[in-house]
Amino acid sequence: MNTSPSEVTATRRDILAAAIVAAGAAAPAAVLARPASSSQPKGNRTVNMITAKDGTQIYYKDWGRGPVVTFSHGWPLNADVWDGQMQFLAQNGFRVVAHDRRGHGRSEQASSNNDMNGYADDLAAVIETLDLKNITLVGHSTGGGEVVRYLGRHGTRRAAKAVLIGAVPPIMVKTAANPEGIPIEVFDGLRTSVMKDRSQFYKEFAVPFFGANREGANVSQGTLDQFWLWSMQVGLKNVYECIKAFSETDFTEDLKKIDIPTLLMHGEDDQIVPVHASAKKAEKILGNVKAIYYPGAPHGLTVTHQDRINADLLAFLRG
Repeated sequence: MNTSPSEVTATRRDILAAAIVAAGAAAPAAVLARPASSSQPKGNRTVNMITAKDGTQIYYKDWGRGPVVTFSHGWPLNADVWDGQMQFLAQNGFRVVAHDRRGHGRSEQASSNNDMNGYADDLAAVIETLDLKNITLVGHSTGGGEVVRYLGRHGTRRAAKAVLIGAVPPIMVKTAANPEGIPIEVFDGLRTSVMKDRSQFYKEFAVPFFGANREGANVSQGTLDQFWLWSMQVGLKNVYECIKAFSETDFTEDLKKIDIPTLLMHGEDDQIVPVHASAKKAEKILGNVKAIYYPGAPHGLTVTHQDRINADLLAFLRG
């Protein structure tokens, strides 16, 4: 067969192009086919996602190097609420890990296990998949309950210290055994509000959360808007069922099992989780405990009193 020089050139060009495409397609496959090194974290995960034991995908972020500090956020927010603490500690020689609770933020909106046992098991999945050890576990509000239930349910083998900030334990709801608690009608009101108009509710809820309704308060509109933005990322089913989890769960027996140094941090003007019905009672149950109460500080004190919280947290971590 006679072939012209131009046809030969075209054929070579086609072959070269095909080879480049084939090589490009093969490269990712080769990378994926590499066996995991022994230094890889244990468990099943993709980039910034961990699979919980029921298959739910849990988002996390992992910054810095050094001693490990984990963060569990409050209702109805996500891990980004901890950025002020995480960045500060990462700059001071710590590895900081925070996850979005199931149904919140970037985590999967699971239909089931939206309760404290489920939340504690998800935290365990993060810790075990990343193979974290000698951890200080930090939890705010509902996240404080998550930390306490994790320690009561999974033990303190991987934990060194705990920090509970504006946390819900021992129990929020008013009962015969807990007369100082908040009437169930208040939590029923929360459920009604998120079902009726959750967007407007989040805007209104942010005000007492940060104490913006107090005389002399200096809470920016950006802070309030940020709260709304994070809150709108949580699934309706998840935010609804979480109300029962944080308000009606009794953490008394979990608190009794905690045998590691624990720091309680609570605003004395907390309008969401009143200090007398939470930290003051938890302090009497815990063994090795230190408590810091902040005069005039609101529930969202990690934001409004960020510098003070960061300094006290760092001192406890280094102590």
